[in-house]
Amino acid sequence: MITRHAPSTGTGTLGRAQRLHRAATTRFREARPSHLDIGLINNMPDAALDATERQFRALLSAAADDIAVHLTLYTLPEVPRTAFGRDQVRRYTPLADLWRSQHDGLIITGTEPLAADLTDEPFWGSLTRVLEWAEDHTHSTVLSCLAAHAGILHLDGIVRRPLGDKRFGVFECVRVADHPLTAEAPCRLQMPHSRWNEIPEEALLACGYRVLTRSEDAGVDAFVKQRKSLFVFFQGHPEYEAITLLLEYRRDIGRFLRGERDTYPPLPHGYFDAETIEALQALQARALVDRREDLLAGFPTALAAGKVTNTWRATAEHLYRNWLVFIRGKKEQAAKRGAAAPENG
Repeated sequence: MITRHAPSTGTGTLGRAQRLHRAATTRFREARPSHLDIGLINNMPDAALDATERQFRALLSAAADDIAVHLTLYTLPEVPRTAFGRDQVRRYTPLADLWRSQHDGLIITGTEPLAADLTDEPFWGSLTRVLEWAEDHTHSTVLSCLAAHAGILHLDGIVRRPLGDKRFGVFECVRVADHPLTAEAPCRLQMPHSRWNEIPEEALLACGYRVLTRSEDAGVDAFVKQRKSLFVFFQGHPEYEAITLLLEYRRDIGRFLRGERDTYPPLPHGYFDAETIEALQALQARALVDRREDLLAGFPTALAAGKVTNTWRATAEHLYRNWLVFIRGKKEQAAKRGAAAPENG
């Protein structure tokens, strides 16, 4: 079961009533560890906001099973938005409310970077404050893609390195460590990736990170570091739907046709079938000879969408189920410690 918290209305009688209800609800959830409060800080670009929210809601709902998950939506206020995007995030809870919240876990998405150095991004200050808050106030925090790169830079000074081209597609990964998050997961698993940078594994190991899954073709996939909170890092995107990479590829071709990128985007690895690849290669041949935006109408969307499959869904649900069970276990331990503590006075 997943529900969403309504944003606080602030001051006044109604606002006070909501705060009292929230406090009572928090105490109730602390007493019942099967109820988890998760915050989702959705920083994706405007066009992907709704899809990302839908993906995480569906994934958490499938993974939760007997655990009631209450989801609160936030975004970093400095992420650049159009009027459309600002309207979309208006229904989110203000980030300022996070500092007073009682979340058991947190998920932080990436976004499209604007600066070569992540510390120059307009949202860097807010993101690092969130990371510091999460360490002291959550049992575990998931950082996805760019958020993972920003997290290791802030926590340990590990700098990501640029790739020659986009690492894009579905890659076979191997489970290389035993951990509660990968308990009973398959030894080999599929995972979608979509990124322009990578993390040197030797730098992670030198700073005490534990690599859980890696790919021969894509490098490090998932890794963790236990601090006060368990930080979980995904370079891949277990939350993606079957057609997400398809839509990203179509978007990237559109950017090439409009002159917004210099090179034609490579086909996503391990994703399309032979018939779809043939149609896409024919489109590429036309585009390289006669580069104009209206060629995008020839993208075989219906053909491709009817053939792609979500080969990573079962693994994604398993990973997030283990994550929720891990948080529940930590919450139960905290409740027992609280019950055993002597009362003052």
